[in-house]
Amino acid sequence: MESFPPYISIAFMLTTFMCVGILFYAIKTSVLNTAAAKITVFCIGFWLLFTAILARGGFYEFTGSFPPRVVLFGVLPANLFILSLFLFARLSFIENLPLRTLTFLHIVRIPVEIVLLWLFQTKYIPQVMTFDGINFDIISGITAPIVCLIAFRKGSINRPLLIVWNICALVLLAIIVITAVLAFPSQMQQIAFDQPNRAIMFFPLIWLPTVIVPIVLFSHLASLWKLILRRDN
Repeated sequence: MESFPPYISIAFMLTTFMCVGILFYAIKTSVLNTAAAKITVFCIGFWLLFTAILARGGFYEFTGSFPPRVVLFGVLPANLFILSLFLFARLSFIENLPLRTLTFLHIVRIPVEIVLLWLFQTKYIPQVMTFDGINFDIISGITAPIVCLIAFRKGSINRPLLIVWNICALVLLAIIVITAVLAFPSQMQQIAFDQPNRAIMFFPLIWLPTVIVPIVLFSHLASLWKLILRRDN
């Protein structure tokens, strides 16, 4: 197992805990007593530990399988859990989460992008995955608190602004996710052969595709559900 420079590992772990902490705060202030909330809190805690153990043991470093282990035993289960929340806990859980907190959560994308820049400089990911390349996801993080201030004023919600912002930020997220997949050293790799996306195979960066990205995706989807399909929030 490879080791990142300490400043990268520490910064990214703090970013992960910040992301999880904001989501837990949203749960605590609105839906903590529901079964879905308790299951979600437990599953996130378990998932952090489970993926960390696998990454520390070098499990994700094997890239010869299809789909890669990072996808099969990391990304896929997290996204299936999100799907299960929308299928079985939409009314009791998702529709009661605070929209303001779900929006503010995206501020974590600022330190994530800084860490990605450091990873490029230490040759763990390609330049194309940073804001020096085609990854402009940091814009979502910078604008998140601004949108919070503008969209939630005087007790009202600026729905059009929030809908447009969530869709645009979701597109930026999709761009970096697709880029990361195409740069990952596997049978799916199409770009960055000289300096591939190796970082997510190791701890703690395994938490980027398995914890942070799913939480960010969930926050967007939950927000859009509340904004477009539920009118009384």
